[in-house]
Amino acid sequence: MFIAKEKLARSTDDCLLLISELVTNAIVYGESDGLWRVRMEWYRAGASLRVEVHNPGFPARVRLRRPAARDAHGRGLWIVNELADEWWSGPSPYSGTVVGFLMHKMFVGSSSQDPETGRA
Repeated sequence: MFIAKEKLARSTDDCLLLISELVTNAIVYGESDGLWRVRMEWYRAGASLRVEVHNPGFPARVRLRRPAARDAHGRGLWIVNELADEWWSGPSPYSGTVVGFLMHKMFVGSSSQDPETGRA
């Protein structure tokens, strides 16, 4: 994992939980008549971690629910909303839907590297 060498300021367990929730939603709610793929991308943006999950499906289907205590489903995006500093959804550049989140101050200190190139 690319963050293994970094000094972390936040829990990797929280990040893995959020990734698991978004990938599960992508598998459960994604739709495609053709080749079906889920794509996950993550990268460091300064001291933040940005994660995006892309899947086939229409972006309007992504919504935050407020499940009742006895509801068996509907907590995935609620968990993301509670633990991530930001989250979003919309059209994926690969077609379909992207849902992502940002964890600010994930890494101790800040990097002056460009998140696209990895260079200072």
